Amino acid sequence: MPTAPARSLHPSDQIDPSALPRSPFMIFGWLSLLLAIFVWAGFALSMRAIGRSPLATADVALIRFAVPAIVLLPLLPSRLARLRTVPWPAATAVAAGAGLPFFLLAAAGGRSSSAAHVSALIAGTTPLAVALLAALLWSEVPGRRRLFSLLAIIAGVSFLVAGLSTGPSEVYGVTLLLAASVLWGAYTLGLRRAELDPLGCIMLITYPSLLVLLPLRAIGVFETHLSTVSLTDILPFVAVQGIGVGLLSSYAYSLAVSRLGPTRCATVGALAPVLTTGLAVPLLGEVPSLLSLLGVSVITFGIFVSNATRFSEVRPCSAA
Repeated sequence: MPTAPARSLHPSDQIDPSALPRSPFMIFGWLSLLLAIFVWAGFALSMRAIGRSPLATADVALIRFAVPAIVLLPLLPSRLARLRTVPWPAATAVAAGAGLPFFLLAAAGGRSSSAAHVSALIAGTTPLAVALLAALLWSEVPGRRRLFSLLAIIAGVSFLVAGLSTGPSEVYGVTLLLAASVLWGAYTLGLRRAELDPLGCIMLITYPSLLVLLPLRAIGVFETHLSTVSLTDILPFVAVQGIGVGLLSSYAYSLAVSRLGPTRCATVGALAPVLTTGLAVPLLGEVPSLLSLLGVSVITFGIFVSNATRFSEVRPCSAA
């Protein structure tokens, strides 16, 4: 997904990458990181593609959560005891912040904006969302370098908003995407306190989302088109959302961190909004405006500074 997992997910965070073998150890790390970045970009692109697909949003949500739920079902009994020990505030933050509520907000926002906006306004503004939540919950004050990075992200968001047309639908879409970013920030904070490995994290996101989604679909709260679409319409979402986002991204990023180190991975991972913007041109026909390009560039710069700062500043209750 669109942001680096909390450090508690990666026991090897303290490994010095310079002390590791250069090849093929690091080559596999770079390949894993590349896969994670492409999955994050694919998430944003697929959010936009829902509006052009015969599938309803709830259909794609079902694919997103059902695929990992089915794959991981044999492992669930052995993990239940550990999942029950997660404090309920952290469990709620993880399940809602990256589960069904987040998905619905991102999909609704993506329908009224562009793929560049989806990636930049969710993944790109996560450091800002985390900082705001940490300030509200624990009165945490960011350091000077972190504050500079947050101001850069705010400036980038301003450029993106300035590049919008005056139509209310685009403003509404941006608002929803920023709300999704707040949820993702809560997920980031919850991850650290949940202290789960990637597999446990996937389960905590997947199964509560399905338990809410399935009865709501059954009573007609959500529209569904699954019975009228072809397998060709479904398979791209199975690949990107179900397998890529649902299963591969967490493991690929974890492997990359264990081989390359957290700072390098988080910094290179900041290129996801740029990759999304570039891929949206041939895949979706979305040509960004100059203001949008400037906004994505400034946000990416802010993420670079934020990632460099979060591993150099040691502050109490730091979650970013």
